Amino acid sequence: MIRIIIGAAAAASLAACTANAGDKPRSASAAPAKSGPGVGKGYDRNPYPSTYKAYPGVPTLLTNVTILDGEGGRIERGAVLFRDGKIVEVGPSIDAPEGAVVIDGAGKYVTPGVIDVHSHLGDYPSPGVQAHSDGNEITGPVTPEVWAEHSVWPQDPGFSRALANGGVTTLQILPGSANLFGGRSVTLKNVYARTMQGMKFPGAPYGLKMACGENPKRVYGGRGRMPSTRMGNIALDRGTWAKAVEYKRRWDRYEENGGEAPARDMAMETLRGVLAGEIIVHNHCYRADEMAIVLDMAKEFGYKVGTFHHAVEAYKIADLLKERGTCAAVWADWWGFKMESYDAIEENLAILEREGACGMIHSDDANGIQRLNQEISKVRAAAKRAGFVIPEEIAWKWAAITPAKALGIDAVTGSLKPGKMADVVLWNGNPFSVYTRPEKVWIDGALLYDMHNPKLRPVSDFELGQPGSGDVK
Repeated sequence: MIRIIIGAAAAASLAACTANAGDKPRSASAAPAKSGPGVGKGYDRNPYPSTYKAYPGVPTLLTNVTILDGEGGRIERGAVLFRDGKIVEVGPSIDAPEGAVVIDGAGKYVTPGVIDVHSHLGDYPSPGVQAHSDGNEITGPVTPEVWAEHSVWPQDPGFSRALANGGVTTLQILPGSANLFGGRSVTLKNVYARTMQGMKFPGAPYGLKMACGENPKRVYGGRGRMPSTRMGNIALDRGTWAKAVEYKRRWDRYEENGGEAPARDMAMETLRGVLAGEIIVHNHCYRADEMAIVLDMAKEFGYKVGTFHHAVEAYKIADLLKERGTCAAVWADWWGFKMESYDAIEENLAILEREGACGMIHSDDANGIQRLNQEISKVRAAAKRAGFVIPEEIAWKWAAITPAKALGIDAVTGSLKPGKMADVVLWNGNPFSVYTRPEKVWIDGALLYDMHNPKLRPVSDFELGQPGSGDVK
């Protein structure tokens, strides 16, 4: 059992997300194209559906605040109204509706909740002991059949730390990067629940974690297995995608025409989802030359790379990323811990923004996720030293609408726009300062954290303590 010290029971479930047209993936629960008499029924695309239910909230009006709306907009001394779990109005002045809680935020900032596109919370939880090491299936370089959600431990104290210290309201949990095909990712709302499905973001598409470069060749080459080189990485990738194309062809034909169902292959089902545009590729990759090779491989086999993660050399190929519509999720200043991370620059993310490419901040770390606002500040400072300025309101896109787009959930979250989820952070000062932290955090309009109220801080059973040792047998 898991408790949140907020008093009331959970409210009604959120409606499932709907993806926009174009390159965006369909929902993870998207059905086969056709069904009916004489036509193959296919298989369940969403066997572990979200059971997330929003906690209850009250109509709330934040006034006299600096608003960074998450899409590049800014309002000084503005107001934000939300109720029934949704943003209702954002503007210079809003009349308080009857019964609303009104908070005067003079000298404070309001932003959409932080979205971290790269986390391993729950799969590598705290305490970080071997028994909790569930993020890498290091039994073969190709394991797209494993799903990160099946390792998520909902009681990980890291979730509440990310909420309270970092204002993180949504996060993607990825498998590790030991394998070329690491498995499926899952997007979670940052609320405590008894099960992973109780945290699962309704309707969010699945992701596929891939990795290139040093990690797979180091893990498997040292055991006398393929890959042991970068060319081995790509050879195994291409062979796997070729099998996936054939698997998709057989299942598409069956679902269109019926007949005898092909044998199911859990690994190929994930890759078929990528080829069908239902699952987003998140590719661990550092070097510019390798990212360019992966982009060509994606073109060869008919899939799209959604986001390169870490991408310390993304600044070298900003034009290619822009041309292919591929994003880069990066750190501010992590570099030099291995050769492929050597040629990093602190202006990386700022250059992507300046060149019109898609870039965002990410953590990949249980501590870093608590300070993504400060990571953004580092990038802005580096850009300023290099002679160009990234305004605060533009920089906040890197933690809001851009990762929401990368996860396929920007239609419902990622900015303070009417109709979107009321995932809102009130900061007790300028969020780009090291002295600032979240004062209040709402998820779907429910106040889940208040720095002034110890009863409004999520706590899991793991942190509530154990029975006396004399009672345990």
